[in-house]
Amino acid sequence: MFMRWSWVALLLLVPRAGGAQEAVTPEDFDSTVHRLEEAISDKSTSEDEAGGTPSEEEAATSGSAPAWTNLLRMDAATLTLLPRQGEGPEEGFVQLEPMVALGKGEALRLILGAPVRLRLWGGGDGAGAVRKEDWDTLSDWGQVVRLFMVGGDTPDSVWLGMMEGYSLLSGHLVRRYGNRINPDAHPAGVIATVTLGPAYAELFASDVLSARLTGAEVALDVQHVLFGRPSVPGRYTLALSAVHDWGQVGGTSRSLTLAHLDATAVVLRRGRKGQRVEAHLLGGWGGRPGMGGAWGAVVGVGVDALTPTVDLRARLEGRLQRGGFRQGTFGPDYELARLQVAGPATVPLAEASFPEGYSAYGEVILSWDAVRLSGMRQRHLFLSLGVEAFSWGRVDVDGRVETQLFHRDFSLGVSGLAAAMGLPGARYLVSGEARWRFLGGNLYALGQGGRLLFPTPEGTPRPGTFAAVGLGVDNAR
Repeated sequence: MFMRWSWVALLLLVPRAGGAQEAVTPEDFDSTVHRLEEAISDKSTSEDEAGGTPSEEEAATSGSAPAWTNLLRMDAATLTLLPRQGEGPEEGFVQLEPMVALGKGEALRLILGAPVRLRLWGGGDGAGAVRKEDWDTLSDWGQVVRLFMVGGDTPDSVWLGMMEGYSLLSGHLVRRYGNRINPDAHPAGVIATVTLGPAYAELFASDVLSARLTGAEVALDVQHVLFGRPSVPGRYTLALSAVHDWGQVGGTSRSLTLAHLDATAVVLRRGRKGQRVEAHLLGGWGGRPGMGGAWGAVVGVGVDALTPTVDLRARLEGRLQRGGFRQGTFGPDYELARLQVAGPATVPLAEASFPEGYSAYGEVILSWDAVRLSGMRQRHLFLSLGVEAFSWGRVDVDGRVETQLFHRDFSLGVSGLAAAMGLPGARYLVSGEARWRFLGGNLYALGQGGRLLFPTPEGTPRPGTFAAVGLGVDNAR
């Protein structure tokens, strides 16, 4: 997606805690802002639970209060949009992207900034100086807020900004969802979490400025309810989730509501400070309220492993689908599928008939760093991959790999999505991004390219490619 410039980018808003505040290293600075911008996609508290991430409480105990941190950045690049031959005009832009970031410890972070694309050529008759598709709806103004967070990884928190790879707790309704896969839509989503006794709840809206996708999941700690507060919470949980698409964005899809009930049991937990291994069993049942016969079931196993340098999460599930219901309906392809599903059908997802059958789903999320997976969230390697294979011949794959090389001066990331492989009308998206710092690190070169699908008034996505190169400057080093 061409509007997201920093896959590994930007700011350190989490200073180290300890006896005294340490100087922020340049490497930590870049990798942390990427983590912050995508925090809504990966809000795992595994590092904190294992003792691997310094907390504000530790800082307070040592007599050191979190300090304010800031970052100023400006990117300038040439951007070319190349639609498939005969399906639209070629367009060229100069893209300016200012960014301002502020933070105080782990409790408060604010990142503001949005790309402004000034036309150099193309666009057809009547094309304005600024690309109108970036600002033609109220929701597009949400892109000004890259990230706003209060509460950090605490049980009670609020997150606002871009959603990418977001999963709603159990992930059986919303899994690896992104709200900006449509290159002409730039909404800001919001996520709120709250804990009340044995109950933990997460609520989200994919667009705070319009009625798009909303949902919630409430998880109940069964051991806490039956026997009082346990020493290790969350060993046995029951959770209920519901998600609703209001069908009021774009005017091409109707409303859709799904619900799911989940049970999870931790069957193995081993570890000591800074290290942990955990295995759990899960099962669930979901359906489409008001539609008889639309239901599905799931069973699976998951493993979490954490060491000072590796953070690994893996899941393997068997799924059953009946009557048009499927797990992970609100997935990485959803914002395009809600206009037209991938595959042979040419209708919105809410109107499509999903074949009955079963599937196998696997997911791996791996973070590795040669130094330490500390509170700086530095990563030499990050890999996220989800694969689902259906009994009737369809395969869906999405993933992202990111790496930092040459003392972290060079960053490279590649993302890909393939929906309905094995069927006519399969959907493919791919993008790559690179950043190279030089002359002391405050100046960097950047490049981007890939394949996009632009929505049309008829609802059929129009394929195209994009390429961008440019320079940027900031005070990160």
